[in-house]
Amino acid sequence: MMREITFSQALNEALMEEMGRDKTIFVAGEDVARFGGIFGVTAGLLKKFGPKRVKDTPISESAIAGLALGSALTGLRPVVEIQFMDFLCSCMDEVVNQIAKTRYMYGGAARVPLVIRTQGGGGFGAAAQHSQTLEAWFAHVPGLKVVMPGTPRDAKGLLKSAIREDNPVLFVEHKALYQAKGPVPEGDYTIPLGEAEVKRKGRDLTIVAYSLMLGRALAAAEKLAGEGIEAEVVDPRTLSPLDAEAIVESVRRTRRLLVVHEAPLTAGLGAEIAALAAERAFGALAAPPRRLACPDVPLPFAPVMEKFCIPSEESIAEAARGLCGERAARA
Repeated sequence: MMREITFSQALNEALMEEMGRDKTIFVAGEDVARFGGIFGVTAGLLKKFGPKRVKDTPISESAIAGLALGSALTGLRPVVEIQFMDFLCSCMDEVVNQIAKTRYMYGGAARVPLVIRTQGGGGFGAAAQHSQTLEAWFAHVPGLKVVMPGTPRDAKGLLKSAIREDNPVLFVEHKALYQAKGPVPEGDYTIPLGEAEVKRKGRDLTIVAYSLMLGRALAAAEKLAGEGIEAEVVDPRTLSPLDAEAIVESVRRTRRLLVVHEAPLTAGLGAEIAALAAERAFGALAAPPRRLACPDVPLPFAPVMEKFCIPSEESIAEAARGLCGERAARA
């Protein structure tokens, strides 16, 4: 049975259900217990599961990440929160050199079943140190899985899968999605990590978009449909491992590719996805793959400048029109 709940409620349900199912799971981070998390995702967990399993921590990202690794290696399944993705910079050694490498360096003998939840993205005038979208940094690190859901249904199903995973997972939630509502099944369900989904079928071009950009891509596709352009929208959902085959298959059908992300353009996920299309579907392409992203600047504080930087429904539609026009001109 489906009901409509918010992205935040969907994540809270995932934590409630998984902690009820498995006593080795605990939650830790800044303000996650008594305050219920800076965005309310962990609300009610302390009351239901008690202080041994829901812990507030000092403001020390390195300590939080170290706690997660140590407890995972001794048989627990920690879900820790790093407030704002920007602050992962304070624990890069623990995440990149320790958490991501440990299972490999022990030849698979040591499991590292931990989840790092964090919040990324702009749109709130939070300026350059609280608005970054850094998923490409972490998708580049072997040993880490990186998840970025764009709907409440995916958020719940993917978080449950991440918690059950025996490898470390970075779970990135966009701040602007927490109050977004959508249909979510009741009861236990999971969505496999590494599996993309076609959110909208189309024939004229493929738009790959994730997290907040997914909703904007879908809105742009509806607008384009009124103009006779049918866009297929593919949501990777997991960025590492990336479901390359689903993306390439869509590109082979539509013959054009537009990748949209909020991170800066240079060396972003768009470059990786465009390269995949060029390597595996070059013969099918009717136009060069195109990327739409933030410019390579720190995200501005001023609302008008911040809005200018982040891809919008209008800029996505404009880029798609350009791709289809380029194709028509070549034909």
